[in-house]
Amino acid sequence: MLFGICVFYASNIVKNLLLTINIRFVAVLLLYDFESCAEYCIFVDYKRNNFAMQGEITLRYEHYDAIGEMSEADRELVEAAQKACQRANAPYSNFHVGAAARLADGRIIAAANSESEVFPSGMCAERSLLYFYQSNYADEPIESLAIASDTSDGECYPCGGCRQTLLDVERRQGSPMRIIMSGGGSASVVGSAADLMPFSFKLK
Repeated sequence: MLFGICVFYASNIVKNLLLTINIRFVAVLLLYDFESCAEYCIFVDYKRNNFAMQGEITLRYEHYDAIGEMSEADRELVEAAQKACQRANAPYSNFHVGAAARLADGRIIAAANSESEVFPSGMCAERSLLYFYQSNYADEPIESLAIASDTSDGECYPCGGCRQTLLDVERRQGSPMRIIMSGGGSASVVGSAADLMPFSFKLK
């Protein structure tokens, strides 16, 4: 006596339902002969990748091999972030980071990272800047935000926590925030904080 587990497709409607909601087993049949079931059922394995949906994420960004290739406004913002690095308090990592933001009214505000003996209590430059901004200038949207580091040979990219906070602020202000990531003499720019975090957290 032979036993088999099969999916019985009674109609195209059932078949489409299976593909849509990924239900594998509709019926468990006791078979005396596998061949007799060939026209009515499909033998399946237990792997879940048969019906996996694939997607693709495309990131559009600008890259500048030299800061001098950027617009005057962007160069000014990067220079403000570089100056902010000098105010960093990073006695443990020696990784000095500065961030500067240009508001819609043209003002530029800046901040640096700060470390603590209680390591989790330290704060990145980006979040130091954004929390200060939220407390003092929240009525003026941020148009662009630049990040710089004076101890890195490459461009300085925000950590995951800062990316989420950048996106939170962008959502609250209701307009895109350009992010300029500079370092090592070059820079990369994205048109929105959302570009840096495609699968972000959102409290519903």
